[in-house]
Amino acid sequence: MSSELLEVDGLRRTFGDVVAVDGVSFTVPGGQMTGFVGGNGAGKTTTMRMIMGLLATHGGEVRWNGSPITTLDRRRIGYMPEERGLYPKQKVLDQLTYLGELSGMTAAAARASVMEHLERFGLEDRSTERVEKLSLGNQQRVQIIAALMTQPDALILDEPFSGLDPHAVDSMVDLLREHTSRGIPVLFSSHQLDLVERLCDRLVVLAKGRVVAAGSVGELRSAGPVRYRLTLGGDAGWLRDLAGIHVHDVDGSTALLEFTNEAARPALLTAAAERGDVLDFARQVPALSEIYREVTS
Repeated sequence: MSSELLEVDGLRRTFGDVVAVDGVSFTVPGGQMTGFVGGNGAGKTTTMRMIMGLLATHGGEVRWNGSPITTLDRRRIGYMPEERGLYPKQKVLDQLTYLGELSGMTAAAARASVMEHLERFGLEDRSTERVEKLSLGNQQRVQIIAALMTQPDALILDEPFSGLDPHAVDSMVDLLREHTSRGIPVLFSSHQLDLVERLCDRLVVLAKGRVVAAGSVGELRSAGPVRYRLTLGGDAGWLRDLAGIHVHDVDGSTALLEFTNEAARPALLTAAAERGDVLDFARQVPALSEIYREVTS
C-alpha cells in the first residue's frame, strides 16, 4: 500500500480588498480522511480550488509528495466541486464514461467502472436516463461517481454528503474507506459535524480565511479546557459562589464546571457531600460541535 502526502503551505488569495484565504497551511496524509470544516465564507472552497489549480494563488504553495504540485499530479486527483458540473441533457452512463475517457481510461474500463459504482449507489437502473431527470440526491451520487471512478491518487471533495439519504451516506463512507485503505489522502468539506467527527482521522478548522485548529479529534479535545459535570441531590446554584471553579451552566441539580484551581476539587466534593447526595461527577468529553464553536468564536 502506497501512502501519499498532500501539503498546503501558506496559501493566500484575495478578491479585490477582501482576503479570502490568509496563510492557510495543513497536511493531508495518505490513508486518512481529513475533514475541512468552517462556516460559510470561511475559505474552504477557495482553498480547494487553489489546490486543484482552478484559482491562482496570491501566495504560498501546494506540494504533492514533497514537490510542487504539477498539472499531471492534479489530473490524478478525484475532485468534486461545490458547484456541480454535469451535463443535464446527457445520459448518465454516456456522460460518466466520457469523463472517464478524459481522465485516460479506455472506454471499456470506464464503462465497467461506471456500472460498478452505479450499482454501489443503487443507480444501475438509471444508467440510460438523462441527468436532469434524476432527483437532486441522485445527481449528487452521479457527481460523486465522477470523482471516484478513476481510482485516483487523492480525493478532494467539496460537500460530498450534501443531499444524500442515510443509505447513500453509508455507501459513500464505504467507498471512501476503500480508497484510504489504498493509502490515498482524502480531504472533504462538510457542515455535518457529527458525520465529520465519526469519519475523520484529522480535522482542519477554518474561520475568516485562517486555520484556527488542526489535528485529530482527540488532539483538539485535549487542547481545550477540562470540564466536569456534577449532579447533586438538590439545587446546584450554590456552586457559583465557590472559589477556584468557573461554573459554565447550571440546570437544576446539574452543573457544568471548570476548575481554575485544582486544589478546589476536593473542597468542592467535600462541600457537596455535606449538603446532600452527590449523584454523579465525571469529566465531560466535548463533542466536535462544542470544539468548533470555541475555536471559531
